[in-house]
Order: sequence, then C-alpha cells, then structure tokens
Amino acid sequence: MFAVLQLMLRAAVVVVFVAGLTADGRSSNQPPPPNIVFVLADDYGFADVGFHGSALRTPNLDSLAASGVRLDNYYVQPICTPTRSQLLSGRYQIHTGLQHGIIWPCQRNSLPLELPTIADKLKEQGYSTHMVGKWHIGYYEKQLMPTFRGFDSYFGYLLGSENYYSHHRCYSFKSQSYFASNNSDLLCGFDLRDNVHPTKDYAGQYSTHLFAEKAVEIINRHSHSEDNKPLFLYLPFQAVHAPLQVPAAYMEPYANITDKARRTYAGMVSCLDEAVGNITEALKTQGMWNNTIFIFSTDNGGQVYEGGNNWPLRGWKGSLFEGGMRGVGFVNSPLIKKPGVIYPGLLHVSDWFPTLFRLAGGRPDSLKLDGYDVWKSISEGAESPRVELLHNIDPLDTHGSFLNISEFDNRITAAIRVGKWKLITGNAGVGSWIAPPENSSLESIPDPDPSEKNIWLFDISTDPLEKNDIFESNQEIAIQLLNRLSDYQSTAVPARFPDDDPLCDPDLHNGFWSPWVEN
Repeated sequence: MFAVLQLMLRAAVVVVFVAGLTADGRSSNQPPPPNIVFVLADDYGFADVGFHGSALRTPNLDSLAASGVRLDNYYVQPICTPTRSQLLSGRYQIHTGLQHGIIWPCQRNSLPLELPTIADKLKEQGYSTHMVGKWHIGYYEKQLMPTFRGFDSYFGYLLGSENYYSHHRCYSFKSQSYFASNNSDLLCGFDLRDNVHPTKDYAGQYSTHLFAEKAVEIINRHSHSEDNKPLFLYLPFQAVHAPLQVPAAYMEPYANITDKARRTYAGMVSCLDEAVGNITEALKTQGMWNNTIFIFSTDNGGQVYEGGNNWPLRGWKGSLFEGGMRGVGFVNSPLIKKPGVIYPGLLHVSDWFPTLFRLAGGRPDSLKLDGYDVWKSISEGAESPRVELLHNIDPLDTHGSFLNISEFDNRITAAIRVGKWKLITGNAGVGSWIAPPENSSLESIPDPDPSEKNIWLFDISTDPLEKNDIFESNQEIAIQLLNRLSDYQSTAVPARFPDDDPLCDPDLHNGFWSPWVEN
C-alpha cells in the first residue's frame, strides 16, 4: 500500500510540474521571451548620425538612442562579410576561415555550414525567424541560403551590392580565360529573392522603401498569428552602401551640400532613418513594442569615396584604424532597466549572438563562441565582460619588413585591443582624417605615416583619434600584444579565398545570381 501511495505522489508532482511549464518548457511565471529586431545599416559612417553631431538629419535614430542605451565603445569589422559572419555566428573570422576580404559573387565561399547561425539557435528556442535585406555570407550552394540557415522566411539579395531600383548587379570576373570566347569582362544578373525564388516583380521599387515595407508586413502578420511565438527579425538594409541612389525628395533638405556624393548620401541616410521610424511605429501599433529589444548597428565605417564620413576618427571603411571599425550602435527596449544612458564599455559585434541566445532562454556557454553575453552591461550598466578584442588576423595580407621581436610576424595584417591598448600590424589601410564636406570650418588631415610602416601602438583611452603612435616608447607592451596575436593565430583555421568560378555566370541561371553548385 505504501509503495502505491509513493507512486501516486510522484505522479502528482509530475503533473504539477508540467502544468507549471509553457509549451516551450519555460516556467509559467517567467516573462515571455522578447521579440528581437536587429537593424544593420551598410557602410554607415561614424559621423553620419545626429547624436554624433552630424548635419545629416536622423530624428528617429537620435530619439531611439537617447531613450535607450547608446553604445559608445562598440566595434564592428572594417568590411561587410566579416561583420555579418561574426554577427550571425558569434565567432571571430579566424575561426570561420573568412579572415581575408569579402565573399565575391563568383567565389565558392561561405560561413561554414557546420556553424549554426543565431537564427538557427533562436528557432530552436521557439522563435519565428525572418530576414529582409542583404545576405553576403555565401550562396554558391542552395543549402547556404537564409531559409536553410535558420530563417523561416527571406526577402532580399545575396551579393554585396546592386542597383537600388533594378536590383541588378554586374561583376568583373577575375579569370580572363573564361572570356576568351565571350568578348566581355562583366557578368551581369538580377539579385532579388522571395525565399529561395528569384523575382523581378519589384523592379523599380527603391530597396530602402521595399525592405521596410516587407519588414512591416512581417510585423503585422506576426502580431495576428496564433502560435504565440516570439519574433526574430533581422533587417540588414542595403542603405547606405554604394551605388549612391535615392529619390530626389530626400536630397532636397541638403541643397546646401555642394558635394554631390555627400548630398546624395545624406538623402539616403534620411530615407533609412524614415524606414527605422516606420518599423518601430509598426511594432508599437501592433502592441509588440513593450516586449521587443530593438538593436541598431552599422556593419563598418563609412566609405569616404561614396559620401560617408567618420570624422573625427582616423581612416574609413576597410581600415584597421578606428574610422573603419568603431561603429554606430544602440539598443532600445522597455525591457532595459537603466535606459537613457551612454554605455562606455567595450563591446563587439560578435557579442550579439550569445547575448540574444541567452535572452531567448538558451545557454551560450554550451557553444564555442568568441562573443560575450553583454545584456547586463547594456540593460543595467554593469562592467563589460569583454576586456580584449581581436579585430582580425589576415595571413593572406602582408606588408613591410619583419622586426623579429616576437613569435608573431608583424608583416601580417592584424589588430588587437587589450584594455586601453591597441596594436596594428601589416597593412592598416589609409590613415587620413577626413572632414565632413559640408563643414568648411574643419580641415582634413593627410595620413602622416610612410607607406612602408607596418606596426602601430595606441592608448585608445587617451588617444581615440590615433594621432600619437607610441610603439617606439612602449615596445614591451607591443611585444605582449604581439604575443597575444600569436596565441590567437595558433587557434585559427586556414583562410579561404578561392578563385572565381565561371559557373556562377547568371546567363547560366536564367539571368539571376543563383547557387550554382549541386550537392
């Protein structure tokens, strides 16, 4: 009789325990997981947002940053693919094989399939996952496309850039032998997808408007769904990457800017700002805002040759100086415990993966990630767990002479931040300080360094503009950072940068840039 009572009591405990869980296994007294909306701007300069003192008008971004948490010591990568791959994987480039350059249209290269994306992990946690915009982490096989990498739906383009209206892209193929019979040096095709399906149905629609409309459609549809899943919406806009294109109405407020590229770029920024406002308004209208975390980030520094600006920082897109990597970023959410502040702690784009995964109820410590969970830092102002940041080690890019002061070869292009110290080796990129064209009271400063120079050391805490290279007077510190680069290099996977494959030719795929390798 006693044994029977024991079994009955155990069964009762199980029933009570199960009754206290939601469908996804969470306790019923826990708050529901938050909706996550991540907006990524393309080639958006440090000096091109109102809250950094810009003449460019960004009222929506300014308001969201002011009432949320502005990230003042936030870093991305100097170019497109590296930032996107680290955002989606939570891993440094040295651990994905994407250390060198970007992924070009005809390369058989990608974020490795064995590495889950943040969309994969959020989907496992019960999220409805959607993406609108630029992919640019590889597409040569169908299994590499967004809907095979964790996203329930996808609308956007696969390459790094294209025409904003026609959604068409031409690319200079790198193997001349392929064109011996074609008499051309360009491959051209359309690049717009509705899930996996190529489409020309949106020709003539400006992409910033189009992508914002698609995002609003997803929000509206999700708010009326009956599955009660939280939403993850990843929205990497085409804006404000070249080519410089925008409806004329957005340039009218900038008639005083005589530099045409800068004037057009300014209009593109205003259009992007408007799109962000439309998206946040949709979240509020649909009653989703109170349980949403909204993140805004650039993918790299502004391209000064295409209207962008990073003043007063040194360098621009593609540079290992601050102008190439110190990013515009903020978080806004009613879930933030201490809003309305500027957060000074060190953060990196790889930190979003573990941060969002933890917020969704996951365990990022079960994965081999390079990022850190920084939600307490953002929400409560806690000290950042990140005290060190590997910007990159690119073994395929070398420059200058070997100093022989460390196991690490200073000819290799690399950069690392440890505490207040920043070390750059190899080819740092152009190191000029470029003033905004619309401000005649400021003067640009040319790069003061000789072309053969290949090592720099800065104290970023006192010299954020990188005007005082202290390598010669602090070689012991430099050697410590070089040795740290050597430690990282010992964990790196081989860098991949394959030759172009002629089978990528859109003419072989009904005029579209499409996967061309069959499994």
